[in-house]
Amino acid sequence: MPDFLGSDSAYSLVQLANGTTSIRSLAEGETFHPVIGPVAEAEALYVRQLNLLERVTQAGKNDFVIWDVGLGSAANVTTALRHLRTIEGRVRIVSFDHTLAPLRFARTHATELGYPLGFETSIDSLLKCQSARFRHGCLEVEWEVQVADFPTIMAGSTPLPAPSAIFFDAYSPRRNPSMWTLPLFRCLKARLDPLRPCALATYSRATLVRVTLLSAGFWVGAGEATGEKEETTVAACGPCLISKPLDAVWLGRAGRSTSAEPFLEPIYRQEPCSPATLSLLRAHPQFT
Repeated sequence: MPDFLGSDSAYSLVQLANGTTSIRSLAEGETFHPVIGPVAEAEALYVRQLNLLERVTQAGKNDFVIWDVGLGSAANVTTALRHLRTIEGRVRIVSFDHTLAPLRFARTHATELGYPLGFETSIDSLLKCQSARFRHGCLEVEWEVQVADFPTIMAGSTPLPAPSAIFFDAYSPRRNPSMWTLPLFRCLKARLDPLRPCALATYSRATLVRVTLLSAGFWVGAGEATGEKEETTVAACGPCLISKPLDAVWLGRAGRSTSAEPFLEPIYRQEPCSPATLSLLRAHPQFT
């Protein structure tokens, strides 16, 4: 269990078992990046898994667009930028969250957390006007925040640059089912540019999540281990960015799972795959 280091009315600093400091939402009863800590998780799950250094280098002077779904305290973005700082490139980040309160808390406790250090001015700009432009080492950065309900944005007509990488860091399907529905992922996939390869990484390895992504038209693979998770998940609009695609053995297990049917509405439930979903999966080009 984490040790509490101090709090305000909504959030607390906590010390994880490995000595890393993170944040706990008192209202949600959730600790951010609870096992190995914010930086180590971001490095494994997003920086390495999405091959960011090579892909941003290849993009050259063209914008490499990252969607940061679940801004929280900005640990994922600031960690990624630290790793990319020696690349002479351009990164455009669009973060999404329904509140900036965790970011404000992280800014106040930058010294204790560590990862906001060096980004204080940029975070101040995000908090004030939801956008920031700056250089981080050799890298040109444009960072904006959409403070709104993510499923509503995806279903609407808000103009957004098509991403090359997606950090998907929402609360779990049980806690936040609206962020894991099949309609949401279909809307998200419709926002992608078929000429711009894009990969999405998320911490979950749940059969439900993987079936939902496949049903939305993504190719899906097993991702890196992180913390206590033996696997995470990577999805992409085609096979080229998937190094370990799910196979027929996994498909057989999914067909036997008691929690695999995608949510059509933002209501958590556990059901096996319907005949229609199984038919859709078997017809997916990943398995044919």
